[in-house]
Amino acid sequence: MAALFSGLYIAFAVLVLFGASIFVHEYGHYWMARRRGLRIEGFSLGFGPKIFSFMKDGVEWSVRWIPAGGFVKLPQMITSEAIEGKGSGEIPPAPPFSRILVAVAGPAMNVVFAFVIASVIWMIGLPVLVNPAIIGRVDPESPEGKLGIQAGDRIVAVSGNPVKSWQDINLEVITALTNVVPVTFQRAGRDFTVSLPTKRSETLGLKWLDLEPQEKPVVGLIQPGMPAAQAGLEVGDKFLSFDGVYVLNQEHLTELIKKGEGRPCAVVIERNGAKQQLTLTPVYDPQEKRGRIGIGFAGGHYEVQRPGPTPVAQVQDVLRLMGKTFTALFHSKETGVSAKDMSGPVGILGKLAVDVKTDYRLALNFMVMLNINLALLNLLPLPVLDGGHVLMALYEILTRRRVGVRFQEYATTAFAVLLISFMLYVTFYDVRRAPIFGHLLRQKSVVEMPAAVPAPAKP
Repeated sequence: MAALFSGLYIAFAVLVLFGASIFVHEYGHYWMARRRGLRIEGFSLGFGPKIFSFMKDGVEWSVRWIPAGGFVKLPQMITSEAIEGKGSGEIPPAPPFSRILVAVAGPAMNVVFAFVIASVIWMIGLPVLVNPAIIGRVDPESPEGKLGIQAGDRIVAVSGNPVKSWQDINLEVITALTNVVPVTFQRAGRDFTVSLPTKRSETLGLKWLDLEPQEKPVVGLIQPGMPAAQAGLEVGDKFLSFDGVYVLNQEHLTELIKKGEGRPCAVVIERNGAKQQLTLTPVYDPQEKRGRIGIGFAGGHYEVQRPGPTPVAQVQDVLRLMGKTFTALFHSKETGVSAKDMSGPVGILGKLAVDVKTDYRLALNFMVMLNINLALLNLLPLPVLDGGHVLMALYEILTRRRVGVRFQEYATTAFAVLLISFMLYVTFYDVRRAPIFGHLLRQKSVVEMPAAVPAPAKP
């Protein structure tokens, strides 16, 4: 029953948060259209067939089945019948300045909403993943070992950009335009930089450094009836070694379990700060087609940063990430990042669900990024987007000539079809990634306040 209520809470919170971003965007259009005296025929959250609708003051308000956005139906703004349906009659276009104001009002509302949410995070704090960029075991005979890298070294910069966590490191490496990246390490207070080759996943097509984090895999889920449960493993146990081999990371442990299928294996774990040794026998899983012991890895360990980052710093982080993403997409051949790595509504909803389950403040932080993204992407000068309306209105102001109505309709409809096709494309890959979100939703993360610094003793 608790799981059912938890699932309903997550689903409700995700729909409210995602719907709020769409609503404020469309309400910006609606509010400005009212101010400028434009005719308004409809206000919709979502596309496609209606779930329900009602009429108020001559405007049809509706919620629709496809949660990929929304629209305000303004016949004086040339729009797409493919998305909004056929208008109720001929009506002259609005003046170009009014069309610009209405088009810009939607993205502007998203920016305002993002800063409001960022201000709340600044006041209440933000959970930050504890994943320090410290190196674990290094093979002296490996290329990295021969360059002098040692266990305990801390990575402080990649490609000249400061990093604090392994997430920062992975982002810099993935978006790097070369297969060899300069990495700056810190040891005993002194910095040194070496150029390291990257490795590429044939499956994912992405790059990473062949360096192991100091943090070890932690049990986050125990499957009843499987070897892990029978051996007495518990949630929170940290793997130190498996079958006599020192465990490096989750992928390494998975490979050791696979190799140990069908025979007893000694396992050394750390539980509550003390080492314990267990014995278990991995069994073959016909669905996964490999040996398994029946565990899921734990989610992250977070500490709450209070106060949180300033609103300006949060937005700057979003802009920096967007810049790196577009650069990586433009140089797809060098980075391996392509359109299939982007997320549509399914991926966004999945990410929101994981963040809501972990901590509501993480979901709010994601909302800052989502709203800034919505604002900037909608301002691209393409028909069907807000930026397209601005571009055509500016053309009319500068040339004192209207863009042909038929051309606008054809161009807008064509780009609407392209946009829908692209959304279907990224949704296909989002659905393929759904098991990952399912695993993340089953993980148990720890969110805690940092330990208080004791006051100095009085003499």
